[in-house]
Amino acid sequence: MTDDFTKAEAASRFLLSQTSLVPRIGLVLGSGLGGFADELSDATRIPYTNIPFFPRSTAVGHAAQMVIGNAAGVPVAAMQGRVHLYEGYSAHEVTFPMRAFDCMNIRAVILTNAAGGINLEYKQGALVVLTDHINLQGHNPLIGPNDERFGPRFPDMTQAYWKPYREIALAAAKRAGKTLYQGVYAGLLGPNYETPAEIRYLRTIGADLVGMSTVFEVIAARHMGMKVLAISCVTNMAAGILDQVINHEEVLETGERVKGDFVALLRAVLPEMAKDVEESPGAQH
Repeated sequence: MTDDFTKAEAASRFLLSQTSLVPRIGLVLGSGLGGFADELSDATRIPYTNIPFFPRSTAVGHAAQMVIGNAAGVPVAAMQGRVHLYEGYSAHEVTFPMRAFDCMNIRAVILTNAAGGINLEYKQGALVVLTDHINLQGHNPLIGPNDERFGPRFPDMTQAYWKPYREIALAAAKRAGKTLYQGVYAGLLGPNYETPAEIRYLRTIGADLVGMSTVFEVIAARHMGMKVLAISCVTNMAAGILDQVINHEEVLETGERVKGDFVALLRAVLPEMAKDVEESPGAQH
């Protein structure tokens, strides 16, 4: 039986064989936010179905392809769409792309998602840089035998979201005259949206946003020593805050509406993150 490390190495070798670029930063583009990858220069687009051992995204609004190209002069590997537990995938399958990034020697990742706003300061379309998370998905991608080639048995999560990267993003937004919030993300299993009672509970325990992704990817990335910047787009206010029904079409429409601000923010932070990555010692496999 092939182990996750061997599978991740096979996927990374295939991806690197498809391009002359050497990505320094990995991106995961969530529901309605995949448009950033369409603007990459010198781009190579690789459907997930072509990548060895790669999980296939089935969620609406996810193009299900890896795009390797240049953004603001920085070579990146951008995932247009991810997989989730609610699609029936295991925690190991959900985090497999992070393992492949690690084997590509990518040392920093930007994770994005569409989220429901719990914090009443947020409005639909707000961008929020994550400061922390609460894992309520009932599982963990590190359960099972630990592979020391990826990381330690008990990884620290104190700096799950890299503070210097948050500061880079906040400064970039300020220079552009845009509001960028900060908040704590609660990850739930889904696929249904939360009940009003669940939202009241989440607010009580300190959550500002809620969604169905990202948390496992962060845990896996930190396990491997990657630095993480995560940005949520508040595509809808959570259940019970507004007297209206939540639907996925609204999520996609809001993602399209904020696309310009979102792309501008990513283009502003990438060069500074790339500089940090180049100055940091890398992990070689």
